[in-house]
Amino acid sequence: MKTVYAADLKPDQEITAAFLVSNKEVRQKRTGEPFLSLMLQDRTGDVDAKMWDNAASVADKFAKDDIIEVKGTVQVFQGRIQLTIQRLKKLEDAAVDLGDFLPASRYSVEAMFAELQALVAAMADADLRQLLDTIFADAELVASFKRAPAAKTVHHAFLGGLLEHVLSMAKIGLSLAKHYPGIDADLLLAGVVLHDIGKTRELTYRRSFGYSTEGQLLGHIHIGLGIINDAFRKLPEFPAKKRMLLEHLILSHHGTLEYGSPKVPVFLEAMLLHQIDMLDSKMEAVRAAIADDNRVDGEWTGYINSLERGLLKKDKFLAVDSPAPLMTPKSNPAPAEPALLATQLAKVWQSK
Repeated sequence: MKTVYAADLKPDQEITAAFLVSNKEVRQKRTGEPFLSLMLQDRTGDVDAKMWDNAASVADKFAKDDIIEVKGTVQVFQGRIQLTIQRLKKLEDAAVDLGDFLPASRYSVEAMFAELQALVAAMADADLRQLLDTIFADAELVASFKRAPAAKTVHHAFLGGLLEHVLSMAKIGLSLAKHYPGIDADLLLAGVVLHDIGKTRELTYRRSFGYSTEGQLLGHIHIGLGIINDAFRKLPEFPAKKRMLLEHLILSHHGTLEYGSPKVPVFLEAMLLHQIDMLDSKMEAVRAAIADDNRVDGEWTGYINSLERGLLKKDKFLAVDSPAPLMTPKSNPAPAEPALLATQLAKVWQSK
């Protein structure tokens, strides 16, 4: 039973705990001796770890994606938590609960899926509703849809992340559909539900998050269109023009060609789908980056490559009393009343 988690580590703490190895490198000290540089993770986060001594004796006894038990000391290096390992050993799967080692949604997967199903059931468009029902009649796909992350690292990178992302987008989209005239809410909802359906096969998520061979070769947009086209073959009466619109939603949801979309959005629902996808992914990326930052002190995170900036930890910033000003600023004179100002300007002009 795992009792020590990455999010709970404190400086100078001595620990014996199990972690999943999400990255492993054998490097060299200045002396030429090897040392291990590891990134260890569990469902609460990750921690940088180093094994400076005896690395050669254990380096070949475990690999990336293995689960290891480590004994070590928690230290602070350049303001961040770092684990110095004295001893480690590989653990067998039977000795651990794999659910302890991959991050997962904070929300109930079953509750989220039931809420999404209710939104689909309320759709007025019978064609689109039947299409979604046909796709989600596949029990294997539903299981993957509930479990898959929405991305490897950038946003919603946790089990259930794809479902959480889709449900969040659905709520945003239905709200905005009421705000902007001319939006077909059912078409938009269908696009939201299906835009990332290919990630159920693009990503791997049993041990750590990565890309399947199919995902690397084809990508989730192409895979998603294949899933949808399989359903269309079961629905020969589906309107051709509506099918074309839905396919465009999938093809254009990244928004620009340089971001991987084969097409750019060219009608209202397509543009709105792209924008709410960007909005939801960025908001989750910011939330997660702040929540997962392992800097010990300070009101700022480190530099976040995917966001191209460091982030302010607003709660910590507000919790610290602002310093008193060094000197009281002089009060500014009150602005002139408009009528008085007009009189003064008139006198200036008269004097010219």
